[in-house]
Amino acid sequence: MILDNLLKARHFTKTVNATKRLLSDRGESNAASMASDVIENFYTLEDDQRAEYFHYLADKFNPSPADVLSAAQIYASSPNADNLVWLMKVTEAPRQELLRRLNRAPGGTSMIVDMRHQLLKLLHKKPELKAVDADMQHLLTSWFNPGFLKMHQVDWKSPAHILEKIIQHEAVHEIDGWDDLRRRLQPDRRCFSFFHPQLSEEPLIFVEVALLPEIPEAIGPLVNKKSEVIEPNQYKCAIFYSISNCQPGLRGVSMGNFLIKRVAESLKKEFPSLKTFCTLSPIPGFMEWLTSNQELSSDDIKPAVYEKYQEACKVLNLKETSWNERLQSGWHPDAATAKEKEALMSLCAFYLMTQSSRRGGNSVAKFHLGNGAKLHRINWAGDLSKKGIKQSAGLMVNYLYDLENVEDNHERFVNGEIIYSRSVSQLI
Repeated sequence: MILDNLLKARHFTKTVNATKRLLSDRGESNAASMASDVIENFYTLEDDQRAEYFHYLADKFNPSPADVLSAAQIYASSPNADNLVWLMKVTEAPRQELLRRLNRAPGGTSMIVDMRHQLLKLLHKKPELKAVDADMQHLLTSWFNPGFLKMHQVDWKSPAHILEKIIQHEAVHEIDGWDDLRRRLQPDRRCFSFFHPQLSEEPLIFVEVALLPEIPEAIGPLVNKKSEVIEPNQYKCAIFYSISNCQPGLRGVSMGNFLIKRVAESLKKEFPSLKTFCTLSPIPGFMEWLTSNQELSSDDIKPAVYEKYQEACKVLNLKETSWNERLQSGWHPDAATAKEKEALMSLCAFYLMTQSSRRGGNSVAKFHLGNGAKLHRINWAGDLSKKGIKQSAGLMVNYLYDLENVEDNHERFVNGEIIYSRSVSQLI
């Protein structure tokens, strides 16, 4: 036991010393070899030691408060370009230069992505590490700028290890083995992924697309591995039905919005007959919002609309425990009465139209609406899986991408406006 502890301490000391050497003057000219030394030593550390190493980065590689104050005062008294450059220089944490030097080593980019994944798992308990995470995210956002990323179609001829990654990381609609994956890669089903030159064998994020005659209302037929393949002359709509991140360490680095737009442009060139680009999306968080007795403020909406909201709440007995009890006992959309269906559809419209632009609003809605899509249609019994019923009472949403209006829609959403269709507004 004592020997093990001594060995652990030795590994940690070697990692710290390698880090100091990398950030020294010698490290500037020999960054690649010294960075490799840091990487090798870091991976000898156990989980608790890696947490200690993150604390070391947080404590020892901050900007000098005195230098920051001095530079700020100089710039405030004389706000010229030279003083601004100096202020920017002294406010940058030295660990950013450390990370840049680490990135020069073979495998350095992959290591930093992995380091951030491990760091993210600690943040909720160790908020004092937020500055380290901010530095990592800042650099990764630059390094994984969509201008550096390559989009490739993943098909049945793709290398097996990439296909395995697609199965592993599908986060929206689980892929049930190789037969299921094969169907999702047929000519009327497409999968596209972003790759980075430094992680050429690792998909970063991928989107699955169905080419269909019309906008679908339910996910079941799209992911049915026994469904018939549709002929190209029937392609009228491109439906984005799943988007999944493969690299947890890149959380918060924006890539998905650019991937969808690139895919739409690529498909439009390949199939000029495609007129509609739309999603079939889940609504995670809807049932949680619904059953938590979240009250809408009557100040935010018109009186007649607020009255309908209250009526829908009464139909579902949201003030009582009966609705929660029904959910817990295995409620299914097929068991809903006409009034319950109307109430659920109405409340879902309220949820998406009033909460999506707010902090803590639906994450999927924020993504697509912020990407310039329009809230097009809410579908009853769109996802009858256990997961779909639990998170959204089986409801799903179509977000419509009008390629000519996405930039305008994005700007309006940023300013707090949610763009929706007449069919959605009629639900309230």
